[in-house]
Formats: sequence, structure tokens, C-alpha cells
Amino acid sequence: MTARAATVEDVEELLRLRAVLLRAFHRGPWDDDWREPARRFLTSKLTDPSPAIAAFVVDRPAGDGLAACAVGTIEQRMGAPGNPGGSNGYVYNVATDPDMRRRGYSRACMTALLDWFEARGVPRITLMATRDGEPLYESLGFARTADPAMRVSRS
Repeated sequence: MTARAATVEDVEELLRLRAVLLRAFHRGPWDDDWREPARRFLTSKLTDPSPAIAAFVVDRPAGDGLAACAVGTIEQRMGAPGNPGGSNGYVYNVATDPDMRRRGYSRACMTALLDWFEARGVPRITLMATRDGEPLYESLGFARTADPAMRVSRS
């Protein structure tokens, strides 16, 4: 099986798979207020002639939507030792429908995404891994880091 680059025709399915992923981790009340801004974002980015974002997908075998996806973005920062050019990749929204898991679909999406980063000269790629996802990511060369992370949320 091969992953393919997502197109604007895949936006609704990408949003559906994002909801599958988010529901697995979301605590508290659920709302769909995120969907329309996410729809506009994806539509805009997937039609950009020089995209800094890519999504790779695997179609469901029966042809009725997507089975899995992986999305990544390139962020340009100032250079630093080990990354003089400052290009950084970030992987997010790696999602597979529960009934399609353990078939290699996420691996195919991730491999295509990593190839996309490599073709653009991105030397450092980060992702947040669940315990379930760790074996896949480790097999692709990712390792846990000791880097401290902090976050603030502002409304």
C-alpha cells in the first residue's frame, strides 16, 4: 500500500480523522467550533503552490473515505548548532480509524511525510507520541528527548 498526498477533496475526511484523534485525548466538554477554522486552514494550505504543510493519506480499501493520515509542517527558525539553516519539521494529526489499525497505514503516511521533509532539506523533525504510537515512531528513527517543554494557553 502507498500513501498519497492529500488534496482539497480530502479535507472533510482529514477533519473526520482529526476528530477521531482528538476524541481519544480530549477531556471535558466537546464542541465542533474548531472544524470551520480547520477547514479553511487545510483548504488554504493544500492549495498553496509552495506549501509549508503536507498531509499524506491512505484510502480505505473499500474506497469510502480515508483510513489514515499524517500531517506535517515546516517551521523556519533562526539557525543553531546542529541545524544551521533553522528548518524544523513538526508532525501532528497522525490518525487511523480504529477498524483500520495494525495494517501499516500510519507507517505508510509517516514514511511519505518523512520523505517530504527530506526533499525539502528539513534536518530536525519533532512529534508528540502516545504510548501506542511509540513503537512506530521509534522504528522510523524518533527518540524521546530530554528537552524541557512548557506551554501557556491564552484565550
